Amino acid sequence: MRRLRINATVFASILVISNLCITKIDAQNLDNSFFTKPERPVETRWYSPENRDGKPGAGGQANYGRKGSPNAVIKPGETFVVADIKGSGVIRRIWATTDPFDDPIFLRSLKFEIFWDGESKPAVQVPMGDFFCHTFGKMTRFENVFFSCPEAQSYNCYIPMPFRKSAKIVLTNEGDRIMRLFYEIDCTMNEIHGPDMLYFHANWRRENYTKAREDFTILPEIKGSGRFLGCNIGMRQNPAMTSFWFGEGEFQVFLDGDTDWPTLCGTGTEDFIGTGWGQDHFDDLYQGCHYVSEEKKGLFNDFYGFYRFHVPDPIYFDKDIKVKIQVLGGAMLKAGLLKDMESNPSVRYMKAGKPGEHWSVEEIKGIEEEFFVLVEREDDYCATAYWYLDSPKNELSPLAPLAERIADLP
Repeated sequence: MRRLRINATVFASILVISNLCITKIDAQNLDNSFFTKPERPVETRWYSPENRDGKPGAGGQANYGRKGSPNAVIKPGETFVVADIKGSGVIRRIWATTDPFDDPIFLRSLKFEIFWDGESKPAVQVPMGDFFCHTFGKMTRFENVFFSCPEAQSYNCYIPMPFRKSAKIVLTNEGDRIMRLFYEIDCTMNEIHGPDMLYFHANWRRENYTKAREDFTILPEIKGSGRFLGCNIGMRQNPAMTSFWFGEGEFQVFLDGDTDWPTLCGTGTEDFIGTGWGQDHFDDLYQGCHYVSEEKKGLFNDFYGFYRFHVPDPIYFDKDIKVKIQVLGGAMLKAGLLKDMESNPSVRYMKAGKPGEHWSVEEIKGIEEEFFVLVEREDDYCATAYWYLDSPKNELSPLAPLAERIADLP
């Protein structure tokens, strides 16, 4: 209950998220819109299997009103329209659970998409589990400002998602199993949006494995104006690099014309999510490492899932944005790096710094003292990026094929 107390800080956060995240306004003076009904005829609607069109007075009619349609059944290969909303409004909350809910391959097989204002290209295109912060499709209990999973068996999203003309949420079952989908899409309708309204977007990427000294791209270059909201990141460590720490890579944001060097640059992976000196399981309001696998090879666990959301520290862009994280590790020269090199003689280990220089066993054995070094790593990285944009569509590539999404899962 530590983060559910409705104290002044939490209440202010709710107001900021509800009222300010959808525009590029950084207002500090909060109004009373949270606890008073708007003068305009704003209406509340829920889209669920018991009222699929969200119509007034039309809910819960199946089976004489006695829970006759609590879920939808989606067969392999089928695309299901979760909600087709007409008019202006804001999606305020998305809740769902699936049967099955605990199979990473299955969750990675579900393609989750959202279309704004009648666009044919989705603004959101992510594996369902990953969208809701279940990195690598692995269900885990956690809670943060935008997502939660109370008992490791559900999906909750609280990101405000405004639209002017329409919103359509679609789920495609690309797996080989029949699924049951329980869901609820909560929205307010007849909202009046100003010219500075921004559309919500999300994109998923994976590189299995990355290449040495080629940083992992969390969000490819986006043109336009908006706000980067944050990301959740997954890392599966390379089995040839298990004797040294994976998280020396720095988080970097290239803004508004940056080319060779970023405007925003952090100091390390665990630093990016607000901890230090390594990372273990924790889930805080804006940052966390909510998934650490039980499997462990060498010094560290096989899989990590972690997130950071920029609510109190907004990242705005006016022309373009690109977001990366370095795939960089740190090792004790002999106890870590040399140990892995001798165990994996076919693998080349690149030095951090000048491109193209590699460590050799002979070089390390010729050094008497023990010390800490930075080493370029090649690990399995995936990420879901979340942002607001002044356009209802983006020009990013379609979601990766199913085979790429489900390979090498925990």
